[in-house]
Amino acid sequence: MVRNDADAGQRLSNQAGASVAALAFPVLGPVGVVAVRQWVAAAVLLSVGRPRLRAFTGAQWRPVLGLAAVFATMNLTLYTAIDRIGLGLAVTLEFVGPLTVALASSRRRTDVACAVAVAAAVVVLTRPRPSTDYLGIGLALLAAACWGSYILLNRTVGERLPGLQGSAAAAGVSGLFHLPVGVAVLWLHPPTPTALWCALAAGVLSSAVPFLADLLALRRVPAHFFGVFMSVNPVFAALAGTLVLGQRLEPASWLAIAVIVTANGVAVGTAATRVAAPVEG
Repeated sequence: MVRNDADAGQRLSNQAGASVAALAFPVLGPVGVVAVRQWVAAAVLLSVGRPRLRAFTGAQWRPVLGLAAVFATMNLTLYTAIDRIGLGLAVTLEFVGPLTVALASSRRRTDVACAVAVAAAVVVLTRPRPSTDYLGIGLALLAAACWGSYILLNRTVGERLPGLQGSAAAAGVSGLFHLPVGVAVLWLHPPTPTALWCALAAGVLSSAVPFLADLLALRRVPAHFFGVFMSVNPVFAALAGTLVLGQRLEPASWLAIAVIVTANGVAVGTAATRVAAPVEG
C-alpha cells in the first residue's frame, strides 16, 4: 500500500509539473520550458549520481547517449503536443508507449484483447474532426515511442553502469542538447519571473522527482511490470488539464482514457499472475 501511494504521488507530481509548465508556454513556448526543465533535471541528477565520465567505456557510452537523445526528444515532443492538443490527450497518447512495452512480448488472448481495446481507444481519441490537430497527435505518438525506448534503454544503462552514474550522465548530455536553442529562446523571449518559476517547478516536479523514482523502479522490476506504475498518468493528466488549465475533454475521450488505463491494469495483472503461479512438475 505504501508503494502504491508513493507511485501515485510520483505520477501526480509529474502531471502537476506538466500543467504548471503549460502556464509558461505563452512566454517561453514549449522549447524554452523544456530547455529549463532539462537543465534542472541535469543539475539534480548530476549532483546525486556524480558520474565518472572519463572512466566510461564505449559500450557504456552508447546506451547513455541513446537514453539522452530519447529523453530530450520525448520531453520536447510531449510539451509541443500539450501546447497543441491539450494535456489530457497528449499524455494519454504518450502512455501508449509503455503500454506497448507491456504487451509486446505476450501472445495470450487476454493481452491481445487488451491491445485491440487500446487501439480502438486511440482511434476514438484521434478520430478525424474539423478541429483535429494531426501534427499534435503525431508528436504525442512520437513521444510514446520515445517513452517505450526510455524504459528499455534505462534498464540497459543500469546493467552497464553502477548506481545512478549512467542516468545522470544521460541527463547531463540531454541538457547540453538543449543548451543552444534554449539560450536563444530565452534571449529572444525574456522570461517573466512567473514564467521562469513555472518552468523551474516543472523541472523539479516532472523531471527530477519522477526520473529518480523511475530509475529505482526500472532497476528492480521487469520492463513490462513498470507499466502498472504508469497507469494513473492519463487520469492525472486529464484532471490536471481540466482543473489547472481549463482544458475540457469530451465524454468519449474520457471513456477512451478509461479503456486504456483498464487495459494496462489487466495486462500487467495477468503478467503478475503468470509469474506468481507455481510451476507444476
